Amino acid sequence: MNPLPADTDPDLLTRAAAIHARVLTVDTHVDIPPDFGTESYDPREAKAGRGQIDLVGMEQGGLDAVFFIVYVGQGERNPAGYARAMADAFDKFAAIRRMTDVQYPETIALARTADDVRRIHGEGRRAALIGIENGHALGRDLDILKTYYDFGARYLGLTHNGHNDLGDSAVPMSRLKDPATEHGGLTDFGRAVVERANELGIMVDISHAAMTTALDAIRASRAPVIASHSSVKGVYDHPRNLSDEALTALRDNGGVAQMVAFDYYLRPVSNERQAALRALRTEMGIKGFADFEQLSDEKRDTYHARRGEIDFKWPKASVKDFADHIDYAVNLVGIDHVGMASDFNGGGGIAGWDNARDTLNVTVELVRRGYSEEQTAQLWGGNLLRVMEEVEAAARRHE
Repeated sequence: MNPLPADTDPDLLTRAAAIHARVLTVDTHVDIPPDFGTESYDPREAKAGRGQIDLVGMEQGGLDAVFFIVYVGQGERNPAGYARAMADAFDKFAAIRRMTDVQYPETIALARTADDVRRIHGEGRRAALIGIENGHALGRDLDILKTYYDFGARYLGLTHNGHNDLGDSAVPMSRLKDPATEHGGLTDFGRAVVERANELGIMVDISHAAMTTALDAIRASRAPVIASHSSVKGVYDHPRNLSDEALTALRDNGGVAQMVAFDYYLRPVSNERQAALRALRTEMGIKGFADFEQLSDEKRDTYHARRGEIDFKWPKASVKDFADHIDYAVNLVGIDHVGMASDFNGGGGIAGWDNARDTLNVTVELVRRGYSEEQTAQLWGGNLLRVMEEVEAAARRHE
């Protein structure tokens, strides 16, 4: 576990630990590799350096519920590309359900509703929820969204890096020859997807979407919308962060923006650190997340060791940097519309919250900054569960 700052007051730590034990903590974005649920990545207790989250770490860190992510990388938009995306999605659904239904049902259970999360937590188990990252997983098949819902998906990220058939991404992909803007926002198919998600009770997620796409989705949705893992441009102007306009629209829609503990989105990264990371990725043949997923255990261990050396020499952003984004969003749109996400296993992790075991450190920083227990509970999951309930209610009204 990463140590707390040396100036942490013992009374503050005691008070924060008591609050942390009482609130229900929800992390809305944790990626899983292709071997999740196998011997090489045991969800109960991952091998050292293999992953940032496992069930033992969740228990030790007091992390109660996690959205495990069915991530699909952006590929070619043709029949073969759509088939590959769907196959990848089903593999990850299977891995998550294997963990909850077969391997460790006594420790973690699948939650399909906000009430499920509370019930499972009350039983002393961890709650697993499922989010989809990248609407490319749909191909051009609107009907498959119901299948994904039946498998447990409860939010859909419209885009990832790279434009797709639903809309424009905040980060165009050069390898796909993306123009800066392709659609000018949400497409007609994207609007149909938003409508179908509303009907089913799937939260629409605007993280990774271009601002035009995000604003179109908020306007199109009949239910509150989320940003599952994004920080704010008002603190650091990164393409992946939310503008004040997007945050305000999300608030007016009744939604919630989950601030993300991702180094590159929280504050400027030194040229030296960026150069060292680029050199490491080039040396190991890592051009994107999919390449990292395909590394052997030996190469992955080497990568983590080398990455650790870089992190020591040029430290990552800290929990304090993370809390600056939380403060900004709360001051702009109010405590009711802000939450938190780690993006573990997908590039997330910062000094002080680099794995599930460190989760208490976030609560310590919130309490240090004067957030009450009620406010801390809202940030840690109360707001997200409120949105989830409203999305569920909107779906029932459609029936």
